[in-house]
Amino acid sequence: MGHNVFGNTVGLKPSELKNLERLYRRRVPPASIISHELARELARISAEINRQVGLLINRKGEIDYVVVGTFNRIEIPELRGYRDHIARLKGLRFIHTHLLTSKSNQSELDQDDLIDLALLRLDLVGALEVNPNGEPGKIHIAHIIPDPEFFTGGPFSEKENQFFYFLKPCYVWELRENFLELIKNLEDELERIKPLKEVDEQKDRAILIFLKESNEPYLEERIFELKELARTAGVTVVGEVVQKKTSPDPRYVIGKGKLLEVMVLALRTRANLLIFDRELTPSQVRALTENTDLRVIDRTQLILDIFAQRAKSKEGKIQVEIAQLKYTLPRLRAKDDAFSRLTGGIGGRGPGETKLEIDRRRIKDRIAKLERELEQISQERDLRRKRRKKLEFKTVALIGYTNAGKTTLFNTLAKSQYLAEDKLFATLDPVTKAIRTPNNRVFLITDTVGFIRNLPEELKKAFKATLEELYSADLLLHIVDISHPEFETQIEAVNQILEEMGLLHYPMLMVFNKIDLLSPSELQAIKLLSSRYQAIPISAKKGENLDLLLNKIEEKLFTPLGSLEKPLFEVEPAFAEEESLTKVPPAHTSDV
Repeated sequence: MGHNVFGNTVGLKPSELKNLERLYRRRVPPASIISHELARELARISAEINRQVGLLINRKGEIDYVVVGTFNRIEIPELRGYRDHIARLKGLRFIHTHLLTSKSNQSELDQDDLIDLALLRLDLVGALEVNPNGEPGKIHIAHIIPDPEFFTGGPFSEKENQFFYFLKPCYVWELRENFLELIKNLEDELERIKPLKEVDEQKDRAILIFLKESNEPYLEERIFELKELARTAGVTVVGEVVQKKTSPDPRYVIGKGKLLEVMVLALRTRANLLIFDRELTPSQVRALTENTDLRVIDRTQLILDIFAQRAKSKEGKIQVEIAQLKYTLPRLRAKDDAFSRLTGGIGGRGPGETKLEIDRRRIKDRIAKLERELEQISQERDLRRKRRKKLEFKTVALIGYTNAGKTTLFNTLAKSQYLAEDKLFATLDPVTKAIRTPNNRVFLITDTVGFIRNLPEELKKAFKATLEELYSADLLLHIVDISHPEFETQIEAVNQILEEMGLLHYPMLMVFNKIDLLSPSELQAIKLLSSRYQAIPISAKKGENLDLLLNKIEEKLFTPLGSLEKPLFEVEPAFAEEESLTKVPPAHTSDV
């Protein structure tokens, strides 16, 4: 590490700097937290320069960093070359001085000390009181608690909470703790925590973070939905943190105290990812990442990642990539001056473009190229739709909140085998099939991507081509998961998106799905709701009431005097999407 003195060294005399540099020669017995001699020397120097002085001591008892602060504050420099495993302590302890004044005769560990302890995963942190005469007073020491049940007894003060243990303040010569034994117990306890053994080390392990602003409803629904999004993305959720706050912190979203809780929870659960249930600004992501050493994403990024996993068609992949690039563009930042590029040749001399500018330009070029490809696909879709219209086929589009059972209904009606999972956004790519009603009418049914509350703006724009299917539909089938406790909120969310898209005035039929999951008493209540919403209650999975649904669709699509549609054999397979019109299943017969 050399013998540099870090921190606020401006204004120090050469002799004072020499005294600070000499501290590097000191050694602490490995079993001691700090020696009495070193504490006296530290207090004397701190009183002389009237600034806090701190030492980062490794487990061999060597001093790796000497740090100088101001009278009442000290900042630890960036630590490099130390182990970064999230479930292990850093291997350093931080002992620093707190200068007492004539008005204050005691100086405890403050929040900044605990933030350093948690964010940097230090072995422990200690604040040594320094009297106005330069003599050391008592030392205040704290360390992280690996498990709330850890250390049920022992030499701890009553001022302890579920995150930190505070040793009883005492003079340095009164310290009896064996430091190496203490650290071994702490790390053994971190290894022993049962939930850790159930977590796959290869998978992302996330802590979900929620901010509940005053009078904000639907917190339980938000928690459930983010958990489902994480599960869909293949992320293991190992913890949740909720903070009630009138407005988000501009730097960390949550307060510093809550951030401490997050970091201790991350240490206990080996979390390597923080997921926030709100969109983060680029500066917030940067501040959180730099201060926690964890990956940080927001709800938008999580949804984008799910879409990237789910997209199978060329169109779907293009749409997702555009959305991801548009999300990334404002979040690019320069990391180091060393990245600046010099371009050679006449007219190319000088500083040239930085890597940041080059990356931005490349992303913009890539977005433009993808949007041209998407436009072409959109035109091809439009052509197919027009050719279908010439055949006078009526079209029904399935819409609804994600995981409402749209694809299951689609598969049941069309006798198809498209992926239908109990996960959010199982379907991304639109698929069209032909359906024959019990009265021998034929119509086309299209399965589309599910909606979600606060759908990211990037996705709304990127999926315009997919959702264009809705504009050519003769009927929108709004599928509702009636078993969901917040189904009415989901209906509102879908209606809001439809209104934004100018689709709310389109002919629509509401369908209450998953009635098989309801109790008999709930089924009675649903009958009243069905008449209020003019909805058809069904079970797509069990095939209940599907004849009733087909009859209602037929009633909406065809007038009683209308002629039968053209025979199906006249439909050319080229007009179908993904073998959609080549085979028509017979009308579904319900058991009800």
